[in-house]
Amino acid sequence: MTDMITTVIFDLDDTLYDEIDFCRSGFRAVARQISALSNTHSADAAFDMAWALFESGNCTSTFDAALRKLGIPVEPALIQRLVEVYRTHAPTISLPSESRDILEELRDRYALALLTDGYLPTQHLKVEALDIQRYFKAIVYTEELGREHWKPSPVGFERLLEALNARPGEAVYVADNEAKDFIAPNRLGMLTIQVLRPHGQRRPAAPLPNAAPKHRIDTIGNLSKVLAEY
Repeated sequence: MTDMITTVIFDLDDTLYDEIDFCRSGFRAVARQISALSNTHSADAAFDMAWALFESGNCTSTFDAALRKLGIPVEPALIQRLVEVYRTHAPTISLPSESRDILEELRDRYALALLTDGYLPTQHLKVEALDIQRYFKAIVYTEELGREHWKPSPVGFERLLEALNARPGEAVYVADNEAKDFIAPNRLGMLTIQVLRPHGQRRPAAPLPNAAPKHRIDTIGNLSKVLAEY
């Protein structure tokens, strides 16, 4: 039997906002950089080319392919520069109203925390752009613990439980990615809830023990109803 919930830990990308918005913002920053290198291609044209490739399924060598189509020599140093621009640009993203409403609603009833994987400067910039620091009593960026402690490692969860003086049975993790997000908190004995955002990336479920969430909701606005059951 789960204890009374006192602590709610959130994932970031595709949980509190749509990660595709960050991708689009990053591609626009890269397109401006490409345009600055070429007198023949506007930033809009560079964006349209790169974004079309990304939406067609090219998610690993998008910048290489876009440069080739634009007739710009593909050099490793240039690709690295574009990747750095993508990762370190100040993103044009905003927190959806339903996410802000649920954070406002829950902040006085639970201890809220954030646990997120990803390139550290990028994740910091996302949190700053979304202006959500004030909602959380603790934030763990798993990159700070070492990449080996990205999810499904339990270390980030253990750090937060210790920081918030919460037992696993008193805590819930709210996230989106069944392939990695729920394995550790399930094994620790936490309640797990998957948010299926309409514009979130759809990833295949992992064929691993304890990978499935305990609950699924189609909008983060329904989170308080699930928590009320506990």
